[in-house]
Amino acid sequence: MDDGTEVPADVVVYATGYGSMNGWAADLISQEVADQVGKVWGLGSDTPMDPGPWEGEERNMWKPTQQSALWFHGGNLHQSRYYSLFLALQLKARFEGLDTPVYRLAASHHTS
Repeated sequence: MDDGTEVPADVVVYATGYGSMNGWAADLISQEVADQVGKVWGLGSDTPMDPGPWEGEERNMWKPTQQSALWFHGGNLHQSRYYSLFLALQLKARFEGLDTPVYRLAASHHTS
């Protein structure tokens, strides 16, 4: 906190409003992590330094990223309501120790 007080937390949600999610990752975590994650939003992998492969899917939204334990969730109200269920189910599966096809694909590209 501003006064130096520390609060233990299991999860931190940073609601930024408008702006580049990749830029926020660089500002809040590090440029190295932002570079590892690659661009957020947009379809496909035709972007320089995009770790992909997305093959027509949204990049880095509502799925595991190249950075372990870093997920992005965003969009308008409709997208947020709709995709929050899928994101929550993916997280629950991981906490329960279940393997998922998306997890296997992303895990093969992770660098610790």
